[in-house]
Amino acid sequence: MSNITKAKGVGDWLEQRLAVSKLWKVLAGEYWIPKNINFLWAMGVILLTLFLTLFITGLLLLMYYKPDTLLAFDSVNKTIMQEVEYGWLWRHLHAVCASVVFLILYIHAFVGIYYGSYKKGREMIWISGMLLFLIFSAEAFSGYMLPWGQMSYWAAQVITQLFGAIPLIGGDLVEWIRGDYAVSDSTLTRFFMLHVCLLPVVILAMIAVHFYTLRIPHVNNMDGEEIDFEVESAKYLGGDKRNAKVIAFFPDFLSKDFLYVSLFMIFVVFLACYNYTFAMDPINFDPANSAKTPAHIYPEWYFLWQYEILRGFFFDVGPISAASIGQLAFAFSGVSLIFMPWFDRNSVVAPAHKRGAFFVWFWVLIIDLIALTIVGKLPLNMTTQVIGFIFSILYIALVVVILPIITIKERKAMK
Repeated sequence: MSNITKAKGVGDWLEQRLAVSKLWKVLAGEYWIPKNINFLWAMGVILLTLFLTLFITGLLLLMYYKPDTLLAFDSVNKTIMQEVEYGWLWRHLHAVCASVVFLILYIHAFVGIYYGSYKKGREMIWISGMLLFLIFSAEAFSGYMLPWGQMSYWAAQVITQLFGAIPLIGGDLVEWIRGDYAVSDSTLTRFFMLHVCLLPVVILAMIAVHFYTLRIPHVNNMDGEEIDFEVESAKYLGGDKRNAKVIAFFPDFLSKDFLYVSLFMIFVVFLACYNYTFAMDPINFDPANSAKTPAHIYPEWYFLWQYEILRGFFFDVGPISAASIGQLAFAFSGVSLIFMPWFDRNSVVAPAHKRGAFFVWFWVLIIDLIALTIVGKLPLNMTTQVIGFIFSILYIALVVVILPIITIKERKAMK
């Protein structure tokens, strides 16, 4: 081979490498990540992986599922679980991922609250993320109904009835959502359409919006430190990687993400194979029966805190009934965290452990949500009603009253 041919081959190789490099810059948006972040920043890519797993396993289940009240239960518990090869695995993975995705969603959201990643130009990141949480909640509920077991049926009966509290149009709206006067075959068909057609498309679109908003501005870091990404990236590209405060999204940060995702998926597969029952209510293995109400109706664990707020108000206030108060409180709890950028009146971005009173507020909020979740699983009696009411009022006060007071005092103390 002549020197000219060798030179041409080397030139072609360099040109290809440059083209690949440019492609990655385009894909990564020339995106730089703060160096001082930990595994908690991998929750986003873990969520994306879980969603893809749900999507793929959902497609496999869709091949055998029958959206008919006479066939749905057997299509899941007999056809998929017993007759289809590895059908049990796809169902277990789908159920486990549907449950675990909310664990990661909560971690992801509260990491954002802890490090103040919802303010100072990051509002759209936060809002799009919380909208994703609401859409995932709708997706989870619509999917929970599809096996047409006892808890599926009665959960649908309770949740759809909540829309009846809307003035003037409540009754008609409930009938329209159900497609009938009661939860029936029409309801199952509508929720099936939502679960497999509409909501996945909306989730994909919102994920795209959420990822795009991450670019403006860049990801927050553990110390809330202001970073000039242009200066720091110039250091990194100039070879001074030790002193640069940033790392490249690809391959540095993404390689860490791959490691965390791999370890986490090992955990998910273990649950799917050996401990899948935590994601499936035993009552839901009984066929739906409209004539037999379960002794204790409750949602999945990730909705329990909101469910407890719904039933936590047991007395009327003037002309407003206890049921209406509970429904209003339930609606507020669902959207309350969207408004964190406005409830927090201090514009300074800093982690909770550097903010004194905010640090206490954060952990009281976590404890309150755990308490609401525990009480929400217990049967309803006077004791659980009183405890639930106390923690429900505490949640509303923490978000609406105490957080603004704390952050206004922080802001004044800085002047």
